Amino acid sequence: MERQPIKVIGGGLAGTEAAWQIAQAGVPVILYEMRPKRFSPAHHTEHLAELVCSNSFGAASSDRAAGLLHEELRQLGSIVIAKADEHAVPAGGALAVDRGQFGQDLTETLSRHPLIELCRDEVRTIPEEIVVLATGPLTSPDLAEDLHSFTGMEYLSFFDAASPIVVGETINRDVAFLASRYDKGEAAYLNCPMNKEQYLRFWQELCAAEQTELKDFERETAKFFEACLPIEELARRGEDTMRYGPLKPVGLSDSRTDERPYAVVQLRQEDKAGQLWNMVGFQTNLRWGEQKRVFQLIPGLENAEFVRLGVMHRNTFINAPQLMLPSLQFKNRPTLLGAGQLIGTEGYTAAAAGGYLAGTNAARLALGKESLILPPTTMMGALFEFISSASPKHFQPMPPNFGILPELGEKIKNKQQRYGRYRDRALADLATWKANQHLS
Repeated sequence: MERQPIKVIGGGLAGTEAAWQIAQAGVPVILYEMRPKRFSPAHHTEHLAELVCSNSFGAASSDRAAGLLHEELRQLGSIVIAKADEHAVPAGGALAVDRGQFGQDLTETLSRHPLIELCRDEVRTIPEEIVVLATGPLTSPDLAEDLHSFTGMEYLSFFDAASPIVVGETINRDVAFLASRYDKGEAAYLNCPMNKEQYLRFWQELCAAEQTELKDFERETAKFFEACLPIEELARRGEDTMRYGPLKPVGLSDSRTDERPYAVVQLRQEDKAGQLWNMVGFQTNLRWGEQKRVFQLIPGLENAEFVRLGVMHRNTFINAPQLMLPSLQFKNRPTLLGAGQLIGTEGYTAAAAGGYLAGTNAARLALGKESLILPPTTMMGALFEFISSASPKHFQPMPPNFGILPELGEKIKNKQQRYGRYRDRALADLATWKANQHLS
């Protein structure tokens, strides 16, 4: 008997992971991606799993929240994390990738799978039968309207932004120095040091710089995601706010002078060849001309050439606590599953994690098996438990963090040791869960 394909809508990180897990379970899948026929405001290529904001998946160490999520996904056979590991670039203590190679490899790998059909077309209404909805925070208007009709609820929203990317050879290496904070890991960041006078001038010009105007409907509902604030918004919160945020000089010293800068702008390698560098923490909504003018005030970037300037866009998400189960099924339609930023998880790795569970459960539905729920002591399980049970009134996107995990049975004051215990418990419980579910 020929099995009907599961439909996955959206070829971002969540949709890519979901499609792969469905196919690996032996169930055919059609993965719909509207690019290149139609692009969102944030996308630049037609590759699957395009990383639109940054090339970093966050901290690599498994005693960090993002790193623990990486490790859980490795244990579960995630294609996204496997390819991220394969295309990693130096990034100190973070997992960052050559985003061009990463997206191209995933596109080619999925296209070659005999059970995956890649359909380059826009889906305007939610299909019947088993569907994984992974259209992300930039869901196309027609599909968003159909989802609104289905849920009967207004979307929630916040504004997100992307950082500029600089041509490496235009960075003044007589000023910028290569180092990682506290000399942790490989020296992987280019650091542009500022003295107090240079910093204050930069801060004043940044505060006064002209922003791109929001449309009327956007201005009325404008809300920034605190973990990804535009650099000019940080600057306007106070003279020293940036120095305690992305420009903090702590743990960095210029080996040429053995002095710690007053402030420092870090750039992270964007590609394996080191030809492109991403300005860390410099999400922005400044006008493009203003970006060039103000950012070239940064020592070392006075002659910088930008291959991409910063952009800002509105992200929409659903009120998951009212709509979703921790299995990532919709409460009023269990054959419809969701994943990624659309359902209120935040970050690349969280999107891949949602894709894993939604794809796995979609395949299990097709095979007549019960849906799975991950242990709440794992980072994945805690994240999906949170988005399905948080207060609907104040729901906002949630990144992986140790605060959502159940408390340990004992008090551990040392933070590093405490996080290590969270990790050990999570990975042990995940291994037991896998064995009980007979997952390879």
